[in-house]
Amino acid sequence: MKGKEKALRCKKRHINLIIGIVMIAILVLVAVFAKQLAPYSYDDAILADKLAPPGAKHLFGADAYGRDVFSRIIYGSRIALQVALTSVAIQLVIGVTVGLLCGYFGGWIDMILCFFMDVTWAMPPLIMAFAVISVLGKSLNNAIIAVAIVSWAQYARVVRAKTMAVKNMAFLETGVAFGENIFAIMFRYILPNIVPSLVVVASMSIPNAIMSTTSLSFLGLGAQPPSPDWGLALSESMSRFVVAPWLGIFPGLALVYTTFGATMLGESIRDMIDPHMKVR
Repeated sequence: MKGKEKALRCKKRHINLIIGIVMIAILVLVAVFAKQLAPYSYDDAILADKLAPPGAKHLFGADAYGRDVFSRIIYGSRIALQVALTSVAIQLVIGVTVGLLCGYFGGWIDMILCFFMDVTWAMPPLIMAFAVISVLGKSLNNAIIAVAIVSWAQYARVVRAKTMAVKNMAFLETGVAFGENIFAIMFRYILPNIVPSLVVVASMSIPNAIMSTTSLSFLGLGAQPPSPDWGLALSESMSRFVVAPWLGIFPGLALVYTTFGATMLGESIRDMIDPHMKVR
């Protein structure tokens, strides 16, 4: 019976992984071939088609400026990928560096860096992002930076714990005996052993990065008009939702599709690589 349950769980993980891969692959293809797939440019305004409902000319309708909603959603997929890749890359650089320093050196270095790590971890991410954007200014790039700055602690905590677990192993003593310097030991010996855990954290943090940046754009702190950002589209649709519900429905569905696919992929990778790992 236990073997049967284990096989069912394994089969479910594989199905979820395939679904996640297919959904994200479709998103990537849409983003890469946006110019070929979109019937209009995202900023083409046809005033005669203002608030036109979904139909043959505008598959998902048109917005208040006569811009094709379908085309704007297609181009918005590029922004979603930009947010995911850039935010995760920044979080990785900060989190891995801080985590390695904390775990390897310990002592007062660990104490000081852990203080900043714990403060970042404890504060509500969006509140901290508001503070960062108030300093940097309103823009999509600043929103991405803000989200990364307030989210790096999850990487640092994982890297710190893994570094402390492996830093006294025999293979590191071999590196020291061969005269390797501290940074070579951290990045050539310790880091490769942490990569699987980093893959798990990165795959799980992509949906959060997209949702956080979208939330900032929805509040007017991220992407600015005429950007085809989905969060900005949702914000602009609020005042016209009764007369033109398609302005919010289709960008919302695109956001749900993307986050669902990224979540399915991330959870499947976590279950395969490190099923006992817990991330924020």
